[in-house]
Amino acid sequence: MPLIGQLALALALVLACYSIVANVIGARAGVPTLITSARHALWAMSAMVTVAVGVMWASLLHSDFSLEYVASYTSYSLPTVYKITALWGGQQGSLMFWTWLLSIFTAIVAFQNRRRNADSAPYALAVLAGLAVFFLYMLNFVTRPFDLLAAIPADGQDLNPLLQNYWMAIHPPSLYTGYVSASVPFAFGAASLITGRTDDSWIRSTRRWAIFSWFFLTLGNLFGARWAYEVLGWGGYWAWDPVENAAFMPWLVMTAYLHSVMIQERKDMLKVWNLVLIGMAFALTLFGTFITRSGVISSVHSFTQSGLGPYFLTFLIAVVVLYTGLLLMRVKSLRTPAEFESYLSREAAFLFNNLILVGIAFAVFWGTLFPVLSEAVRGIKITVGPPFFNKVNAPLALALVFLMGVGPLIAWRRSSLDSLAKTFASPAIFALATGLCTFLAGLRQWYVLTALSLAAFVIGTIVVEFRRGVSARRHLVHETPVVALANLVAKNNRRYGGYIIHVGVVLAFVGIVASSFFRTEVKKSVKEGESFQVGPYDLEYLGIDTTETAHLESSRARVEVRRAGRPIAMMEPAKLFYKQPQQPATAVAIRSTPASDLYVVLAGIDDQTGLVTFQVFLTPLVFWLWAGGFIMAFGTVVAMWPNVRERAAIAAAVRVAVPAGAEPVPGGD
Repeated sequence: MPLIGQLALALALVLACYSIVANVIGARAGVPTLITSARHALWAMSAMVTVAVGVMWASLLHSDFSLEYVASYTSYSLPTVYKITALWGGQQGSLMFWTWLLSIFTAIVAFQNRRRNADSAPYALAVLAGLAVFFLYMLNFVTRPFDLLAAIPADGQDLNPLLQNYWMAIHPPSLYTGYVSASVPFAFGAASLITGRTDDSWIRSTRRWAIFSWFFLTLGNLFGARWAYEVLGWGGYWAWDPVENAAFMPWLVMTAYLHSVMIQERKDMLKVWNLVLIGMAFALTLFGTFITRSGVISSVHSFTQSGLGPYFLTFLIAVVVLYTGLLLMRVKSLRTPAEFESYLSREAAFLFNNLILVGIAFAVFWGTLFPVLSEAVRGIKITVGPPFFNKVNAPLALALVFLMGVGPLIAWRRSSLDSLAKTFASPAIFALATGLCTFLAGLRQWYVLTALSLAAFVIGTIVVEFRRGVSARRHLVHETPVVALANLVAKNNRRYGGYIIHVGVVLAFVGIVASSFFRTEVKKSVKEGESFQVGPYDLEYLGIDTTETAHLESSRARVEVRRAGRPIAMMEPAKLFYKQPQQPATAVAIRSTPASDLYVVLAGIDDQTGLVTFQVFLTPLVFWLWAGGFIMAFGTVVAMWPNVRERAAIAAAVRVAVPAGAEPVPGGD
């Protein structure tokens, strides 16, 4: 089986190399049969990588410890679900999973473009195949996943206990999907530069791919934050860790890109900027992979034992240099006579939005790299912690939220001050009322007052937009409010899906602000039967229950939570000890409500004195961070869904392009 897996990876590398040559020669010489052959080679490449992944999963599930990878990341006692997730729990497996996703997406793109984008698709597929060649080269010659051990151990070393959590079953796949799918719009952007087709056809061909990438980057960051919240036991969800930052930066730039392309589609502007953004977004996904695998930056997430850093750094530099060269070669043809007519316009608001998002990404990039640069230049590693990131990014976040409120209501091209005053009167009043109520409630921090007021302003503008649309539709077709709302969203899903995403962003922002400013922490050592207070809650320690399985031992404390003398919950934080890696871990207990989270950590057990130490956090509104994230995901699905007009246009194009009796072209991208 290992031989089959390694052979499949070798064949995949050969097929990817052939596809590059066949696509380029076929496109330049105008030989359709060669392009078809290249496309078939990419499908075969995807099949070969799928075979390799299947072999690895079979080896993990059957505990084949003759494989070094299986012995390093599983054990006989490891639960089956974590044997499956062990594929991305280690260096070689995660790299193979990345390559598998890339091969699948490449195969899908080849299928979608078999009868369209004849000029650019072969070059885009050649770029995707080129990316696959690098990863397949690594899997064949540098970090081979099917290497065998000289002696088969009696048991494996087991998966890192920090990764034995259900969020780790979905966080890496989500993030990797977001990373890898960003390569599709990047490849078509590069193809547009190679062919000289500088219109917006490459944007329209990959719009859903870009949204798809943003969707999974959003989920990946959200799931990762939840993992940190539940597993690390420190009461928080974001610590500006280098690998967290590496996942956050592509999300920021892809967000800027999705806003910026609307200006190009509508006003034929920012062509160079959009190509820069998609190149930057993809480069940052490679940078994140470099950080994870280089070991140059310490992180709880990284493969610090890896020596792949130089390979990834070289590849990253090569991609940036080649793409920049293409961009410089075409920069003159990308310039258009269209210009901004007024700073009081929607396109100006989108541009400022872009600048702020890229500014935040640059600040995060600089703070992440600064320890490495300081050590290289001065020989002293100067750590950049959360205070730097918070101080720099907090005011930028306020400006970004403000622009989220301005963008939906301000007109394209130009707006007068009178029209702006009328348009924003209701949202502004709502914002001022919210700020006043917050102040009267006793909150005096300027940042909190400003943040909540701006959040109310954004919600107000979105309500105004939905109300306008529903009213106009009811006036035209006399529908009920509910039907009018449903049809409004169905026929303008990209626009109103974006507004739903903005609602999610605002809710998440409010959750972040409240949980950052008003978290209460109590650390208390008590004996059995004793109580202590945290905010409005009384916590009574009732004792310890100890259990043991073949996989781990656990000591679970029973804590009864009362409010106003009435029992409301039984919480059971625990200390875990994983037998095979001989490693301890913490299992926190969380009682979550829309108002606040009660977060209990079993910090220590003293068998001699009978004292048990608890660390308890009371965090307000953190629930809305998670709720906002899932609302963002829902809004993305709404925005991606083909609307009535798009389906009609696709059907019309198929009727025109496909002769009777021929195979139809599937719609969508």
